[in-house]
Amino acid sequence: MDLYSACDWYDAAALLTDDERLVLGRLREFLEEKAKPLVGDYWERGEFPYEIAQPLIDLDIMEPAELTRDGEKARGIYQGFRIFELARTDASIATFYTAQAGLFRTAIRVGASEEQKKEWMPKVVDFSLKGVFSLTEPESGSDIAGGLATTARREGDTWVLDGAKRWIGGAFTADVLAVFARDVADGQVKAFLVPREAPGVTLEKIHRKTALRMMQNAHITLDGVRVTEADRLHNVNSFKDVAAMLRAMRSDVAWIATGIQAGAFEAALKYVREREQFGRQLGSFQLVQEKLARMLGNLTSSLSLVVRLTEQQEKGIYRDQDSALAKMQTSLLMRETVALAREVVGGNGITLDTDVARFHADAEAVYSYEGTHEINALIVGRALTGQSAFTK
Repeated sequence: MDLYSACDWYDAAALLTDDERLVLGRLREFLEEKAKPLVGDYWERGEFPYEIAQPLIDLDIMEPAELTRDGEKARGIYQGFRIFELARTDASIATFYTAQAGLFRTAIRVGASEEQKKEWMPKVVDFSLKGVFSLTEPESGSDIAGGLATTARREGDTWVLDGAKRWIGGAFTADVLAVFARDVADGQVKAFLVPREAPGVTLEKIHRKTALRMMQNAHITLDGVRVTEADRLHNVNSFKDVAAMLRAMRSDVAWIATGIQAGAFEAALKYVREREQFGRQLGSFQLVQEKLARMLGNLTSSLSLVVRLTEQQEKGIYRDQDSALAKMQTSLLMRETVALAREVVGGNGITLDTDVARFHADAEAVYSYEGTHEINALIVGRALTGQSAFTK
């Protein structure tokens, strides 16, 4: 299968091994044949197509057998293109999968002790333990470091959690919630694996969304929820430890933003090749071609940035400013790309039939989550100047 053709002047396929292309081809075929025909109707209804969830898991794309021979792990570049493929089809599907493969897996990989990882990580990879990352709160998003209001109080070998979390995608189908709370004893952040059906846990679906409509986001209330010390992530003892997770996860969101651009660009390109105006193919007009060229430029620039970031992280180099720059810039270019796609498709660009409207709306959510443009810009600015411009 020709994975990257019209949308790629970067020769992305050359970055991948034959086995990686094989696995990604398997994913592409599934998404094109099974997922894509469903997403428009489900997006409009604000529901997730759960009938594709288990088949997607069964594809074995987190740590595929073809890529993990002799105890090896799937390369970062493969994992990036896996996210790219998912987002190229739909942002909610990408968010659904990366809630497990990215956010929750990172919480365990970074936050769990070695003993905990031995027990939990295999279950994360095969989805026998499904979880979500529960950090954001009703009154705190960008200021969560200083505004974390959910509390944890220790009573012997048990912790009691009180508070609320908001915008938690995938919570309704999770087995556990990775909940971050402030220890009342020392004021430091701790993390806990809370069973979704534990006494005192209440989940409410967030309605009336105009982006990521398929993704089922939850408002979670924690009222005297009891968790054992064994279910605390033992390597999370301050917000500094949480920041290490965010540093890794922002690169995933940059890949999502890049994949959304590819999906919007390809949908627009398909449309202008087929649509006629004034007796000519729409794609033959100069102004349309100029917009297509800008979209491709944005996509190629974003792809270059996320590939380089992934190569850097593969070497063990994780810096806040690098992941922040990637998330900031790819999201900014994504916003322009989906707007240009909407422009060239005209009035039909606001219908779900062309796919463009979905990407156009969903981009707004991706633009904000895992750090707004402004917050990520200040992280980069702090690294450049040595001066923090964050308010206190």
